[in-house]
Amino acid sequence: MEEVKPKYFTPKEANKTLPLVKKIVEDILNNAKQIKYYVETLGQEAENNVNVLALAEEINSYMNELEEIGCSYKDWSFELGLVDFPSVIDNKEVLLCWRSDEDSIKYYHGLFEGFIGRKLIPDEYL
Repeated sequence: MEEVKPKYFTPKEANKTLPLVKKIVEDILNNAKQIKYYVETLGQEAENNVNVLALAEEINSYMNELEEIGCSYKDWSFELGLVDFPSVIDNKEVLLCWRSDEDSIKYYHGLFEGFIGRKLIPDEYL
C-alpha cells in the first residue's frame, strides 16, 4: 500500500484557509450543540433518534471536508473548535494549531505535545 504524505502548510497558507475552516468548525459546533440538547432532553432515547443520527452524520462529513483541506479537527468535547495543520518549522514536522476563538493561526506544537505544548510561531515563518 502506498504511503500518503501529508500536505504541509506554511502559516500563511494555513491562514488563507481559515475563512472556510472557520465555517466548517462553526457547523461542527452547532451540530454538536444540537446533539447535546437532544441527549439532555431525551436521555438514552437520543442514541437512536433520527435527528441525532443525521446531525452526527453531518459532523462526520464536515470532518471529512477538513481532512480534504489537509487539516484535522481535534476538540472531541465539541466545546471550542480546535484544528491542526501539518507544517515544518525548524526542519521538524509540527502541527500549526488554531482555536475557534482566535483570529488567525499564531501557534504550533510538536506532533506528540498537543494543545498544552503550544508555542508562538517564530516571526520568520509568519
